[in-house]
Amino acid sequence: MSVNVNRSVSDQFYRYKMPRLIAKVEGKGNGIKTVIVNMVDVAKALNRPPTYPTKFFGCELGAQTQFDAKNDRYIVDGSHEANKLQDMLDGFIRKFVLCSECDNPETDLHVNAKKQTIGSSCKACGNRGMLDTRHKLCTFILKNPPESDSSCVKEKKEKEKKNRKKDKENGSGSGEAGNHNDIDAPDVVDGEEDDDDWAEETTEEAQRRRMEEISDHAKNLTLSEDLEKTLEERVNIFYNFVKFCHNDKKAQKYLLGGFECLVKLHQSQLLPRVPIILKALYDADLLEEDVILMWAEKVSKKYVSKELAKEIHAKAAPFVKWLKEAEEESEGSEAEEEEDDENVEVVYSSSARELKVETVKPEKAEEDDDLDIDAI
Repeated sequence: MSVNVNRSVSDQFYRYKMPRLIAKVEGKGNGIKTVIVNMVDVAKALNRPPTYPTKFFGCELGAQTQFDAKNDRYIVDGSHEANKLQDMLDGFIRKFVLCSECDNPETDLHVNAKKQTIGSSCKACGNRGMLDTRHKLCTFILKNPPESDSSCVKEKKEKEKKNRKKDKENGSGSGEAGNHNDIDAPDVVDGEEDDDDWAEETTEEAQRRRMEEISDHAKNLTLSEDLEKTLEERVNIFYNFVKFCHNDKKAQKYLLGGFECLVKLHQSQLLPRVPIILKALYDADLLEEDVILMWAEKVSKKYVSKELAKEIHAKAAPFVKWLKEAEEESEGSEAEEEEDDENVEVVYSSSARELKVETVKPEKAEEDDDLDIDAI
């Protein structure tokens, strides 16, 4: 019966499977031991040597282990249940098999005996990292690294040689033409791949070479050339960056939050100029009046500390006051215009050729009561 390699995943269609561990207790007394019958199959599913999980059991249980690779017998001293060993195997899988980024078991171990480090590379997501070597099993892995691909290379070389010999034998019967067309394949370079250095070179020459390889289009994205431009050109770049705020109140709120963060970074230079900057953003139609007044009503600590936010609002108070007064003046002028419109009377005449607008003065209230003759 097979189980998921990562048993925390309950999906029955999980593609990474392994056989359930089978343990058999042999012997009696001091010679009792537990033989893991299918350790080779389990290790093959995990892409690890069978000695690694067996030694892991010994480290966790504090027991001696024995390996008989010829007879496929992997033994842990003492009597241990299969379920207990299966739970311990989950710990081995988490530490030495699963990828730290994607939790997939498609990983390979790379041992550097000189630096005493163990690296892990994931074939699924490409993540590469270093394992924590504090576990006792890491000492065993450093002394017994995974088998290199040199044996596979040798087998391929032998097969290629056999194939070339067969081709020559077949071509000799057909004469010189057959020998003329017979081309020997180059020998495979023998040796192990150097997996010691995975990081890119950080020397000045390597950095200069990579910068030269960057295309002209990518260079336009860097800030080095923008800093050499004039102040007006840089202002235009900033405007093109924030012009999405037009008629979008939500974006304007985010712009005010970013403004507060910028003041935090350059507090000594920008804090005294808060009202000037807000006025400039208002004049450029990047901030609407309603958004600024709504922002001024409440001090928020969403982007900066509450103390700094209070200081920013205090500095912005003159500009906010000016906005409110300008709004009241505009409302007053609109009310006067409405009164003037009410005093305008439109006279229609069939004989008139042009439209004339006459302003009607409000009539004085007539006296309500007539004079009483008897009272004179």
